Amino acid sequence: MHIVVNEDLKAYIDPLTADEYEALERSLLTEGCRDALVLWGDTLVDGHNRYGICRKHDLPFKTVQNERFQSMDDVHLWMIEQHLGRRSVSDFQRGVLALRKREILAARREAEPPVKDDNDLPFDAEGSEPARPKAPRPNPTESRKEIAREARISANQVGMIEKIRKEAAPEVVAAVKSGTLSISAGAAVASLPEDEQRAAATGGDKELKDAAKRVRESRRKPREKPSGDVVALREQVAELEAENRNLRREIDALRARLGEPPLGEPDEA
Repeated sequence: MHIVVNEDLKAYIDPLTADEYEALERSLLTEGCRDALVLWGDTLVDGHNRYGICRKHDLPFKTVQNERFQSMDDVHLWMIEQHLGRRSVSDFQRGVLALRKREILAARREAEPPVKDDNDLPFDAEGSEPARPKAPRPNPTESRKEIAREARISANQVGMIEKIRKEAAPEVVAAVKSGTLSISAGAAVASLPEDEQRAAATGGDKELKDAAKRVRESRRKPREKPSGDVVALREQVAELEAENRNLRREIDALRARLGEPPLGEPDEA
């Protein structure tokens, strides 16, 4: 049986750890490949790791066709839905998957032919029919909120993931994907020129984090220094407060000699 492994589809599959791979390999060698591999035509859709191990050890396996798929986009959407529901998928990966889903659906809508009304005419037959309103443009903010809900992350994180996808060097993307760099740190590094991003990545994990820290610090607005009059006024207030405390201590000492209770601390306004 000829089976095609599509590299674009493999991008949706997180690689197994060494322990996970060994456990799956032991299971297949002991119990065989019990679950059928899912195909669309001759394209492998589900079961990539099992397929690789079965080929490695020449183990038999079964296949099943998914008849619901009508196009490769359907395959992509199906794989995205499968991964969005998994707990093991990182926040970054869920955001990337949800964004990819939006792109596929948007491209599909654009490719659809416009729906025509049978009564449409190339001219205004009545002479008084108002012009039809244009379809509203999608609101980027609302769209981002929808993506955030589906990916179970914040809308702010969606924005940062979009920035990483568009502007980050491949080395920075890999660091975020592996968890070495946080989403916010990755977005900060992505704002640097690409050569600086690559240089930071070459320097290792610490250099990447330091680069993100430098970007964040550069964005902070410096605090305005108080004017001379303000400084003088603050010093005068501090002196008056100190003098007031000393006077209260003297009063409390006198009241103590007279057998009266101290005044205590004044109520703050």
